[in-house]
Amino acid sequence: MKKYLFYVGIDISKLKLDVVLIDHVFSNPSEHFIVENTQKGVKEIFDYLLKKKIDLSLTLFCFENTGIYTYPLSYYFSQKGLDYWIVPAIEIKRSKGISRGKNDKTDAKDIAMYSLRNIDKLKLSSLAEKEIQQLKLLFTEREKVMKSIHLFETSRENIDFTSKEVYRMVNTINSKTIKYLKKTVKMLELKMKDIIKKHTVLNQNFKLIQSVPGVGQQTAIYFLITTKGFNAFDSARKYSCYAGVAPFEYSSGSSIKGKTKVNHLADKKIKSLLQMCALSAIKCDPQLREYYNKKKEEGKDKMLVLNNIRCKIIGRVFAVINRQTPYINTHKFAC
Repeated sequence: MKKYLFYVGIDISKLKLDVVLIDHVFSNPSEHFIVENTQKGVKEIFDYLLKKKIDLSLTLFCFENTGIYTYPLSYYFSQKGLDYWIVPAIEIKRSKGISRGKNDKTDAKDIAMYSLRNIDKLKLSSLAEKEIQQLKLLFTEREKVMKSIHLFETSRENIDFTSKEVYRMVNTINSKTIKYLKKTVKMLELKMKDIIKKHTVLNQNFKLIQSVPGVGQQTAIYFLITTKGFNAFDSARKYSCYAGVAPFEYSSGSSIKGKTKVNHLADKKIKSLLQMCALSAIKCDPQLREYYNKKKEEGKDKMLVLNNIRCKIIGRVFAVINRQTPYINTHKFAC
């Protein structure tokens, strides 16, 4: 494992970045400064450390995952080839122990101390390919438009409680809006498919994912986004944990013996998509349908069996990606 001489913790907000530098020998904050959360501001961090004669090749930068506000840092550090580590905010919060009060300076210090104390957990971060970033943004926009469509469609409830004359006035505008939004959804979907089609590897993986029974286009796209083109996860088990479908034991000593269950910390979007895939799979895949019916007859809970199928689907997706061949239904050869 690489040994770092300096650890830099960065607390990110919309407008500014609080930066704390820690020397691994003294383990005390030696510097604290603030810059703007822009490309120019990030460059100031770089210039400041160079003036202090800090060896950037032996410096680890650590910051929380704050969505789009993290991008200027990630982009600049990736361009410069610097080592950086993006950590979930909840992980840093729980590592602090008992604490009272907070401010941006102490948050930056806590982030730097986390990277120093948990160096054994280090997994360097990297910026996703441009195409993955584009897909993520387009997929997010599609989700917003879909929610808007559902909201406007709720206006139809008025037809049973208002006069036709009153409802007709709203319905005309409402119908045009919904029609435009649905057209926008199609445009976004076409744009995403176009991006994938132009990228050889993404296009190949996109087709392979959809060869798994029950998996559709939107789920396939989201798999590509969340796995960063299958570079962020090296096993189906790890992705199952990320998706919130991997079961975990819940017990302690002789008094606490809870049921083995999934954890609520998960990407809720992929979890809901996999639920739809599971429901579709038991209709179109004889093997999973037989498995589902068998477990139901054994008295297993319906949601437990569906969750097992979600795990199986993830396993199949990673299998076809790893071997780079479409899914083969071996069940038909056994019949």
